[in-house]
Amino acid sequence: GGPDGGTGGHVGDVIAEATHGVDTLLDFSSRYHWIAESGRPGGGSECSGKNGSDVVLRLPVGTMIYDRDTGVLLKDLTEVGERACIAEGGKYGRGNRSFASATNRTPREAEPGEPGQERWLRLELKLIADVGLVGLPNAGKSTLLSAVSRAKAKIGAYPFTTTKPQLGIVELSGYRRLVLADIPGLIAGAHEGAGLGDEFLRHIERTRVIAHLLDVSPPEGSPSPVEAYHTIREELNKFSPQLAAKAEVVVATKMDLSGAGDAVEALRASLSSDVVPISAATRSGLEPMLERLWRMVDAAREADRQATADSPPDPPVQVG
Repeated sequence: GGPDGGTGGHVGDVIAEATHGVDTLLDFSSRYHWIAESGRPGGGSECSGKNGSDVVLRLPVGTMIYDRDTGVLLKDLTEVGERACIAEGGKYGRGNRSFASATNRTPREAEPGEPGQERWLRLELKLIADVGLVGLPNAGKSTLLSAVSRAKAKIGAYPFTTTKPQLGIVELSGYRRLVLADIPGLIAGAHEGAGLGDEFLRHIERTRVIAHLLDVSPPEGSPSPVEAYHTIREELNKFSPQLAAKAEVVVATKMDLSGAGDAVEALRASLSSDVVPISAATRSGLEPMLERLWRMVDAAREADRQATADSPPDPPVQVG
């Protein structure tokens, strides 16, 4: 006989997870408090209480999680599926039976559980790059990135050489810097997951400017530059009108190959827009292209700064 209360359950943790398909922090602008479940009390006959469930904050890849009060970066979520405990649940309480001893076989004392961790967070979704390089497979994106930056992307004459975004830093005169992202080759149906899928369209969303690369000397049987352009534009539009509305520069690649000059003129006439011709192999046209990208990125940065100044700050998020 005597008291026989079991141990209580653990309080759940608050977990942050980088989640596929989550693109924004909008859910956290209307809900400020995220609380894990408390553990259940221990029961008679030495029964332990059930542990409380964790609460999971499903966040976009690229979210940086800061402690609002200390400014400390708690976690930078860089890959889908990455997880971090950002508020630990409290320790379970101990029931009567935990205090039993040879000299006290029927203890009447118990120990309450400890409260869980509580903190205010600041969430920040970072850009992956200033410029996203898009185009059909083998449009010359990896070659261009290697030519203008320190990035050493794997390059080959077959589709999908690049299977994950490659970042390159371009150093310009006057201590200016651009970050370029080589987004893996898109194909028709990418917005529905075809090819390397819509995962990479999400990466483009986190760039300021799109550099749309077109091979003006495609192999026989491949889409023409005009067809290639409209294929990619259609995918961008279907995936996200906001993505399709980003500032874009059309870049004609492989200008060192025969017939490229005539192809560029035909492309300009068909698209009714300017086209920047380059050759990564001979480095022709690279500097003018980079200067143009810099001006576009600088304008986009200024627009972002203005938008931030005109809007109220995001509220902090409380977890515990």
